[in-house]
This record gives sequence, C-alpha cells and structure tokens, in this order.
Amino acid sequence: LRPGTVTTPGGRRPTRWWEEETGAAAADFAMVTPMLVLVFLAVMQLGFALHVRNTVISCAAEGARFGARDGSTPADGAARTKELVTRSIDSRYARDVRASEATTADGTRVVVVEVDAPLPVVGPLAIGHVQVRGRAYAEDQ
Repeated sequence: LRPGTVTTPGGRRPTRWWEEETGAAAADFAMVTPMLVLVFLAVMQLGFALHVRNTVISCAAEGARFGARDGSTPADGAARTKELVTRSIDSRYARDVRASEATTADGTRVVVVEVDAPLPVVGPLAIGHVQVRGRAYAEDQ
C-alpha cells in the first residue's frame, strides 16, 4: 500500500465509498459536543441553585442568631437577614423575610427567621421557591 492510502480496520483497502472512515471524527464531534454542553450546563445550573439555597440558609441562621441576642428583637433578625442576603446574592432573593418568636415544648423562647426565596432553575430565571428557616435560642431568658 502507498502512504496515505485509506484502509479499513481489518487492513484491507475499502472498495466502496461508504466503507471509508474519512470525516468520522468530525461527525462524532458534531454529535457528542451538544450532549456534553447540555451536561455541563446542567451541572453548572445545579451548582448555582445549591449556592443560592445554602447562602439563604446561612443568612437565615445568622439573622436568627442576631435577633436572639439580648436587647434585640426578631424584627432586627429579619432586617439582618435581608441585609446579608442582599449583599451575598441579590435583593430579589430577600423580598420575603419574616421573623417571629416561638416557644418550644419545654417553654424555651426561640427566634425563628423564615425566608421564601426564588430558586433559579434556568439560569437566573426563577421558577420555583425555596423556603428555609433559621432558629436560635433567645439569650434573655
């Protein structure tokens, strides 16, 4: 065989044009690349959604601790939570923040901060919501 001659995997020279494998790599690349891009984007989106969820959970817990301090009110905790979420992610994730004081079964007072934030499903577009709560024991008891 001359150099540059196309052969089949068995080593024989193809006799028909459809037995040649020239251009097969380009066709494989064209078929596999869109699937890999979709998988990559899905993983990135999952990471973004988890980042938003974990950040809102952390901010709610910190706001509850702030509102449970001696001399603070649950409203102070809600304001602190809004501030933290706004600085960490964006203000649209801090639109629905509520704080209240609850009592456990044994009579212990607890500050509860609830956040209802949009959950980004397609890029930054939010379709669903994530509801989280942060709790802390009131220090002035």
